[in-house]
Amino acid sequence: MSAAGVIALGTALLVDRCFGEPPLRLHPVAAMGRYLGALGPRLASMKPAAAFIGGAIAWSLGALAAAALGIALEHAARQMPAALAGLALGLLLKPLLAWRMLRDEVAAVELALGTSLEAARAQLKRLVSRDVDTLDAEQVRESAIETLAENLNDSVVAPLFWFALGGLGAAALYRFANTADAMWGYRGRYEWAGKWAARADDVLSWLPARLTALLLCVAAARWPGLRVMRREARATPSPNGGWPMGAMALLLQVRLRKPGVYELNAGGLVPRPADARLALAWSQHAVWCAAAAGAALCLATP
Repeated sequence: MSAAGVIALGTALLVDRCFGEPPLRLHPVAAMGRYLGALGPRLASMKPAAAFIGGAIAWSLGALAAAALGIALEHAARQMPAALAGLALGLLLKPLLAWRMLRDEVAAVELALGTSLEAARAQLKRLVSRDVDTLDAEQVRESAIETLAENLNDSVVAPLFWFALGGLGAAALYRFANTADAMWGYRGRYEWAGKWAARADDVLSWLPARLTALLLCVAAARWPGLRVMRREARATPSPNGGWPMGAMALLLQVRLRKPGVYELNAGGLVPRPADARLALAWSQHAVWCAAAAGAALCLATP
């Protein structure tokens, strides 16, 4: 991918930092969501076997369309000189990652905690799908830090990884898979329709999630140990989400919980406002490290 890929990574992160997200009507992830949202209720109403097959087919068609469009746009961009191609690719890559939005939303939860618990719960509800109405202030902060760590992978590291490895088509495929998992890939209404989406996201996120945990360790200049991180990661139902969340809990030396589901670093302290600020700072450093690693991978990829 060479120099154009390096320029693209820098452009995408710079545009993200300066401007944030594009309007919804122009956002490719919003378009993915509309596709999934239109088909989801129909699939969920089917019998289990039909829902599973229909979900797999619908996911495959959507993934194929996302990847094909990404490949076609990258091919068109690469007809330009390398510098212009890199700029164009960066503008196309930007909507597939979302660091500024994640950072700002998590910081807003901490800011709201200084105002009232009700305001903090309302802000947290923008980030998580769990019921927040019964959470106390400590649990709100824990949830925000967990979300920051998990989505550092989903929204930043994994898209950068797949772009550096396979170009715009691979990044678009990952983003579709992650969006499908968020909308379909959980138990309950979409238990059967979303099984394929959940497993596909597990596969595509497997390596980036572990890289995210490593990047957090590099950012914090600490190493809790692979065995300890693996132990904490296994405490969560997700095969991937526990890696960055567990690493964050260990690095901060705090306890992170989802009541009735898991408890990470159970012997840790209750997180304080300073821990939330430190988690944001480390995550920013991890983003820079991910960009540097992605640039190196671009230069090493033909």
